[in-house]
Amino acid sequence: MGFAIDKVGRQTDESEFKVEADRAKAYAAATNDPIPQHTSGELAPPVFAVVPIWEAMGQSVGTVTPPEVMLSVLHGEQDMHFHRPIVPGVVLRSTATPIGVHVKPNGTTVVSRTETRDASTGDFVNEQYSVTFFRGASEGDGAGEEAPAHKFSESLRADEPVAVVTQRFDTDQTYRYSDASGDMVPIHLDDDLAKSVGLPGIIIHGLCTMAFISWAAIDQLAGGDPTRLKRLAVRFSKPVLPGQMITTRFYAAGARDGREVFAFETNNGDGDVVIKDGVAEVST
Repeated sequence: MGFAIDKVGRQTDESEFKVEADRAKAYAAATNDPIPQHTSGELAPPVFAVVPIWEAMGQSVGTVTPPEVMLSVLHGEQDMHFHRPIVPGVVLRSTATPIGVHVKPNGTTVVSRTETRDASTGDFVNEQYSVTFFRGASEGDGAGEEAPAHKFSESLRADEPVAVVTQRFDTDQTYRYSDASGDMVPIHLDDDLAKSVGLPGIIIHGLCTMAFISWAAIDQLAGGDPTRLKRLAVRFSKPVLPGQMITTRFYAAGARDGREVFAFETNNGDGDVVIKDGVAEVST
């Protein structure tokens, strides 16, 4: 059951993706995104950035992961760095690399880094770090890098949040998100299968939750301007269910490199933390 640490650092082949305005608008609709530039198809929503890398990211994780543990997978973290917004009509080229495998007592994490560039200019569009967790796979050795840190500082709780946003997921959210994103993982679509692997039933895609938080951050922290969002990082700590409400509290966490930094945490309606160690960076 050991992971293939000899393949850490092996980059995938380049994948190509043309961004269609209808696909970008569908993603906005599937994540209840109200930002005008997104609903009109002028710009793709920030978390749409995962759609062009889906194939490469999966290949990267599969390169080091034994097939027999694939059904125990959970999405642990996602950290997106936005160099420029995705404009419909652009052709994107992406690669992914497994940069770390880390064995822990309750499972193993695989850290992948993806790079996406404009095919016509070679300019960086975004880079992302993804942490995938395989429950119970705790044998073998580890190697490589950890994902960049984005831990929430408990000292921030001494201050009032700068923004508090409450949102509700629709009962059909996972089906709509699957169609728009291409993420057809069965735990988001098949209630019986989700329960068979220990979940309470169908759960919301982690990246759908992240997309909800992205438009809340743009609205509350960036004056409604999606081009100002430069980084969004989350750690998924508990599944969210269709129909549930979430509340995100954003805290001012200083500034660096011409950006305002905000830390955040998201709770469900029962008060459980579903997103922890959140970071949003907004250009000034």
